[in-house]
Amino acid sequence: MSFEDLLRQVDRRRFGTGMALLVLLAFYSPLSKLVLSPTYGYLPSKIFHSFGVAISGGLGWLLKDKIMKRLGRLGGYLLPVLAFWVPTIQYLIKQQSSKIGNPTGPVITELCGYYPLILLTVAYAGKQIQASLRLEAQGDLVVEHVPLIGTYVLYSIGEHFATTLLSWVIGTTFLFTRVGMQMILAACYSAIIPSKWLVLAIPSILFSVTSNVHFAGINGVNSAIANEGYSLLARQEAYTGYISVLENENDGFRVMRCDHSLLGGQWTKKTPGYRPDVEDPIYAIFAMLEAVRLVEPDHGVPRVDADSKALVIGLGIGTTPSALIKHGIETTIVEIDPVVHKFATQYFNLPPNHIPVIEDAVKFVKKAESSSNSPQYDYIVHDVFTGGAEPAELFTYEFLSGLHSLLKEDGVIAINYAGDLTLYPTGLVVRTIQAVFPSCRIFREAPAGDEEDAQFTNMVLFCKKTPGQISFRDPIPADYLRSKSRESYLVPTHELDPTMFASWPKGGRRLLVDKEAKRLHKYQDRSALAHWSIMRKVLPDSVWENW
Repeated sequence: MSFEDLLRQVDRRRFGTGMALLVLLAFYSPLSKLVLSPTYGYLPSKIFHSFGVAISGGLGWLLKDKIMKRLGRLGGYLLPVLAFWVPTIQYLIKQQSSKIGNPTGPVITELCGYYPLILLTVAYAGKQIQASLRLEAQGDLVVEHVPLIGTYVLYSIGEHFATTLLSWVIGTTFLFTRVGMQMILAACYSAIIPSKWLVLAIPSILFSVTSNVHFAGINGVNSAIANEGYSLLARQEAYTGYISVLENENDGFRVMRCDHSLLGGQWTKKTPGYRPDVEDPIYAIFAMLEAVRLVEPDHGVPRVDADSKALVIGLGIGTTPSALIKHGIETTIVEIDPVVHKFATQYFNLPPNHIPVIEDAVKFVKKAESSSNSPQYDYIVHDVFTGGAEPAELFTYEFLSGLHSLLKEDGVIAINYAGDLTLYPTGLVVRTIQAVFPSCRIFREAPAGDEEDAQFTNMVLFCKKTPGQISFRDPIPADYLRSKSRESYLVPTHELDPTMFASWPKGGRRLLVDKEAKRLHKYQDRSALAHWSIMRKVLPDSVWENW
């Protein structure tokens, strides 16, 4: 049979219905992870996602004959109903995330909403496609496996395309928010399969409009978290995740959130007469990063701030770059997410007199390396953290070597790394940094305590391009910028012994290189889960759950 003969005997209506449903399902896969990430974090939300999708889809295909025989046409009519109920089911389950835990929470949430949608969609769409092709004359093997392979290829391509498209459009309008796009997909289901059974979706739609705080805008969220003393000032879906600005008026601080982690925060309540030149950070680590200015140069001649240049990789709320700018240092900030930069400027007093570069840091460094007129920097601050884990690509030997080339011969780099000191990736990153920069000292944010999460910490590595001892000059009053926080935390105190990172497990690596960065993903998941538990102690559960 020729390809033209095959096309002539295809039932195009049924074939088109099946294909359209698979495309919708492919779009829902990356969206489901985005819906879970503000409550559980992006990395924990995808630990078992692909496995669950594969199991649900496989069962839907294997059981499609039994499912459709039992349900008949009702199986198709129930699809749009289920699609409209998924946002409500997920919302109600996520309100119990503190009790369910992580990573159990993402699994249960998808098991009660998204996975049944996959199973029923694959069963119905697979049956439609299989019946439309009319391959019975070609034998049972062709009848079963040709549609299976075709639908799998279509779904895989669709999911890849959807992931890329979502990264472009997420947050551009209300319809293109996480919950908005769930409703769009449900509406598409109902357009493909018009059904009088849609009346069963009315309660879910009404609940979404009246009780789901994400449909009620900022006022809806504030009504849910007011009892905890918090208010939502701004929020936006963005490239790196769900970004929001929260304020606690009772304790007097403001934070910027990205999914289930905090990018930083500052104190807003001040005693009468206290006017620091820059805002006080709520985390000591950001004040400690500014100690990069205190590292004494090898030639013994003190650096002049007005003649210095700084490069900051990763903005957060802008605590460190704000201080560098205030000291008169020409500061270039590389930040991948324009929303983070916008919120840092609007809500955290990031000074406008800096050089903003809204770009992926890897691309920026590669272009700067190859440029003949790229500036050399006296200071580089490497401070990247989101999603509960460090992006491995920004700690590879190749990327750090690029930063090495951008640093002046007597320059200093400060690298912030957050993670479990006992896990393999932490030692791997430290050894890689030491392989690029011959002189380093390592300090943790706070002394080790007896808490179970004491091994998960922020630490800063201060490094130079040249061999020799790193020493810090004694700060003078001007270094503190009239900030009490900097008086307490500017000078690094809790030093770590670098030998604790000198060994690595069997089968491990001494250095992290580009081509092996993905090997760290399983460790990133563990780090993100530990970070999730810590974050639940920082802000109340309802603040995380109502995002």
